[in-house]
Amino acid sequence: MPVKREYQTLTKRTRMMLDAPENTNVDFKREATGIKSSDLVAFANSPTGGTLLIGVDEYTSEDGLQRGKIVGCDVDDNARLMMINKATDCYPNVEIQIFIENLNGPPLMRVEVPSGHMRPYCSSRGEYTVRTEGRNRALYPEELLLIFMDREGDKFLTRFKTAVSQLEDKVGHINQSLSHDMGTVAQHIHDLDSQLQKTLGHVGRLTDSSKKRSRNLLQTLKDSHDSIEKLEQHLLAERHLVADNYQRDQQKRLASLESKLDVLLDRLEVPLRD
Repeated sequence: MPVKREYQTLTKRTRMMLDAPENTNVDFKREATGIKSSDLVAFANSPTGGTLLIGVDEYTSEDGLQRGKIVGCDVDDNARLMMINKATDCYPNVEIQIFIENLNGPPLMRVEVPSGHMRPYCSSRGEYTVRTEGRNRALYPEELLLIFMDREGDKFLTRFKTAVSQLEDKVGHINQSLSHDMGTVAQHIHDLDSQLQKTLGHVGRLTDSSKKRSRNLLQTLKDSHDSIEKLEQHLLAERHLVADNYQRDQQKRLASLESKLDVLLDRLEVPLRD
């Protein structure tokens, strides 16, 4: 629902402010042209903000108290634009809300200036002001320092909370990923352990079989070696026997040949020797 900006009469809030003197939260101004950027800055830099009532003069009541008296002012678009321009001339820009009241009589302009979230604010001329005790004054150096520290502290705290939240999210994702990966690794380790046990059992069986085969092979080799030695001995004996038989046979043949030669020579009467 849009906020109502124009009123035919005075609002309760405005009447209460007119019945009291200027103070920390209220400033009376005769014309919009009398408003300076430093007036807006002063309220924006104050902890509670404040209100400008334009078209109001101060007067002294019968009991001697200062009060506000409506004298009226321009409330057309040019007057509103003038206020907006003064707000945008500030650094950072000051947020304002403009209300027009008492349209049935001398109109006035109520400008609400909330306490700024980006303090400290300054005018286009570099003026840092604050509203205190019904007047505007310059901010002291230590006040400026505290405001800067508060602002940067809030920024740091915001960034820190954001970073912590992001880290917590990342840590949560990492924990979930690690839990899943650890479960997978544990399953792999279990599977590898089972495979290793099976392999060791198979190797044990192969080792027992290999030992038995090795013993059988060694026995076979030993038996073969003994057989070879016996064969060598037999062959050697046979060779000696054959050699002896061959020698005797040759001697017999030689003797037979000599005998036959002697007979032949005798027949031919050829002496064998001179």
